[in-house]
Amino acid sequence: MEKPGSTRNVGGIEENILAILDSSEAKDNQDAYEDRITFLEAVRAASIVPKDGTPPTYAMFEAIFSILRIGKSLELTMESFRLLNELDKRFPRVYSSDVDNSTSSSSVPELIVVEEAWYPIASSENASNERGATNNSGGPVDSSGFQLLMQDLADATDEANFQASETKTLANMLLFQYLINVLEWDFLPRNRIYKETMNWVVLRESLINMLLVSRKVNQKSLTKDCLTIMCNLYQTHAGFTDDLICSKKSVAQPAEKFDAAAAIALLEIGNNTCIAMQKFLVIIMELDVSKQSADIQGSTTRADGIRSPLLEIILEELTYNKDILDPFLQVFDEPKWKLEIVVKYLWKYIAKPSIRTRRSNGPPDDDASFNGALKCFSNITGAKSTIKKIRTEVVQLLLAHGFQAHLSLPCENLLVGDTSTSDGETSSGSLVEVCENIISAFKNMKAADK
Repeated sequence: MEKPGSTRNVGGIEENILAILDSSEAKDNQDAYEDRITFLEAVRAASIVPKDGTPPTYAMFEAIFSILRIGKSLELTMESFRLLNELDKRFPRVYSSDVDNSTSSSSVPELIVVEEAWYPIASSENASNERGATNNSGGPVDSSGFQLLMQDLADATDEANFQASETKTLANMLLFQYLINVLEWDFLPRNRIYKETMNWVVLRESLINMLLVSRKVNQKSLTKDCLTIMCNLYQTHAGFTDDLICSKKSVAQPAEKFDAAAAIALLEIGNNTCIAMQKFLVIIMELDVSKQSADIQGSTTRADGIRSPLLEIILEELTYNKDILDPFLQVFDEPKWKLEIVVKYLWKYIAKPSIRTRRSNGPPDDDASFNGALKCFSNITGAKSTIKKIRTEVVQLLLAHGFQAHLSLPCENLLVGDTSTSDGETSSGSLVEVCENIISAFKNMKAADK
């Protein structure tokens, strides 16, 4: 990873490389296509291939980004997408400084922000760019443009005749993936620094926070679109997989009715878009956790705005639109937050005991855990009380996915048991208890449902 900022012979390189596009900028023919491919290869040769490569200039970044956003062809879109991601890894905009404990009295790394770096997402600090972003294909995507991108993807993936040959939709998916990568690479080092310093300012200035506090963004609508896209792409993925199987078995199927190459491209891009959607949700939920701790410390101000925690919005959507519950749990596989969603969903319908006795097992917060929820199904009476409020099939679905997420957690995140035992024995014991409780829960639900 190289640090950006070198200006060695940048002017000459920029002039030579951008000259490749000058003659074909407004054209849309084979020559223009070849010029754009040549331009992308020239940028790669100047910035990525050499060990001491030079970071692209603003104009070069904007030209690459414009190729991605316009989506003239799938190949151009893929190449520009790949190049932008490689450039961001090679020349990061935000990173934490390396700390040498032997020479430094402080072990806390410093957040380094490259002020002159080009950004594909407009922030409040570059409002002048934001005003022209909508009309400039090479300019940054502003908050309203991001919301529109989500709406376009939701509409496109919701169509019954959604076709993989729609290059613009595939380009929008790749654009979204790239923007989420930018948000993630900006957020992660900031969140690490925040956890060590508890300095809320580093997260207040993050791209994701500035995006969400914008008045142009409706977070509930954004979340609904995100869930819709994930579920639609999951169902499309399953449908195309079936079509591919059928096409292999049927040699008489007309080629024009089934484009296997386009379907495979959609499978790959659609799957990666689902991953990006999940990443987007996780980043926001992690931001919410950090903001909550900053609120408790009194570090936030009125300027930070008031947002509903994303977890609450997701639970609300899953509660009132049960058609998306199954596909969402199928496609969302980040174990920590998946388990949190399942547990919160279950506790919406499980009545907590109003009285705790001295003999109550486990710590007070165990009631709100996955194992605590399972214990509410430890007898037929408890199971019957819950399935009166929520269908048995839904409870079984939640418990199955919750158990899967629990098993996927790192050992240190599993339920703790007797502190007198070793870590291995503790994890093993708590896992055995969860397994016993989930078997009991399914047995009692079956008996209560008769």
